[in-house]
Amino acid sequence: MEAVNRTIDQMNSFGSRHIPFFFLIDFEHNHPICLPLKDINPKEIAFNFNGVKNVEQLSSHSSTPLTFDFNPVSFAEFNKAFDLVKNEIFKGNSYLLNLTFRSEITSNYTLEEIIECAKAKYKLWLRDKFISFSPETFIKIQGDKMHSYPMKGTRVLKNDKDAERLLNDHKETAEHVTIVDLIRNDMSILGKKVEVTKFKYLDVLNTHRGKLLQMSSQISTLLGENWYKNIGSIIFSMLPAGSISGAPKKKTLEIIKKAESTDRGYYTGVAGIYDGKNFDSCVLIRFIEKDINGKLYFRSGGGITHLSEAQTEYEEVLNKIYVPVY
Repeated sequence: MEAVNRTIDQMNSFGSRHIPFFFLIDFEHNHPICLPLKDINPKEIAFNFNGVKNVEQLSSHSSTPLTFDFNPVSFAEFNKAFDLVKNEIFKGNSYLLNLTFRSEITSNYTLEEIIECAKAKYKLWLRDKFISFSPETFIKIQGDKMHSYPMKGTRVLKNDKDAERLLNDHKETAEHVTIVDLIRNDMSILGKKVEVTKFKYLDVLNTHRGKLLQMSSQISTLLGENWYKNIGSIIFSMLPAGSISGAPKKKTLEIIKKAESTDRGYYTGVAGIYDGKNFDSCVLIRFIEKDINGKLYFRSGGGITHLSEAQTEYEEVLNKIYVPVY
């Protein structure tokens, strides 16, 4: 809690003085980081968030085509965790849980080369630790209006009917509605006039393996005019992001700890920047980490409900292992 309280105080202090800052918060809240933008060393931390970046080029573009192979978590290992989660759901302890795994990958590109050529709204590199090329916005604040954009619902795009299939999928819609309701409730504590301003809109993600459809919604609320004085308190009150945890949050987090074999670290945490006026942040998904031996692992997962089938959920975990290079 000491690290969390320190980071909240730092964010609130920088916000109160309109000092631009960068922050990075891991899923378990063990190693949060908050730094003034002017103090960030781009040789240690590099980012490009919706075109706002602290370095022009992290690595030169490789002239060699990308090769990217992965050794996924086995179905047996997946199914063991899946059964544990389904059992907890049938007991009534959770009704949606985001279950994640890591798969070893090999590539002819370095992490720096991958993040340089990746196309994503949010790109982050932490030296010798990880890269994330996330399509998911967490919180945006512009003026006195706060927006959240939960992303829940994925389908491989193969033909013109796949968009309609995703929008009409009962299981995916149930997941999506659950997360929208969860975040709407969180935001109602912080602001006034909470509303779902966009519901179940689709984005097409281009990857080296093909195209994916992702389903999102936009939820908005009005904050007090001095929100920037409490920006750290606001962000931590919304954590962990609903789309990568589940509902109800407290009990679901306990089940995640039992079901997943390793801590998530910065994977499914959040990162963002305050520019002295507006705030933008992302959920750290589409994530490759490097271990102490130099091995690379891709983290991916999906939402489990009482409607989930093991084989379908396993395939979703594998479908999310990609690089947005095309």
